[in-house]
Amino acid sequence: MDEVREGWPLSPAEPMSTSVERLGDVTVLAVDGVVDLATSPALESLLAELLEERPEALIIDLTGVTFLASVGLRILAETHEAVGGTGKIAVVASGPVTARPIQLTKLDEFLSLYPTADAAVAALRG
Repeated sequence: MDEVREGWPLSPAEPMSTSVERLGDVTVLAVDGVVDLATSPALESLLAELLEERPEALIIDLTGVTFLASVGLRILAETHEAVGGTGKIAVVASGPVTARPIQLTKLDEFLSLYPTADAAVAALRG
């Protein structure tokens, strides 16, 4: 008997979108949708552009992310490394889609993780 299983939708069905907001000395990158192999090049490119501007502080808000593949975790780690581990980067993530993989891979041991963008802004402005 043949069995057909539906798989996870590919990125064109659930694209990724981003927006950038500058709150004084803090740059907030909000990411929505799927972060996977198909969408990661666009995210990496945007982060490279933002880092070239040398923001005082960078927040990556993953609140709207519906799927976070391992490539997304790699991007977070590499972005942290690119800013020199100065702590001027924060990640907004809560729940099983974003915070759980970050915690399971122990990235939260060096990434500053916050439940909301407001909490991240307040902490970075400290």
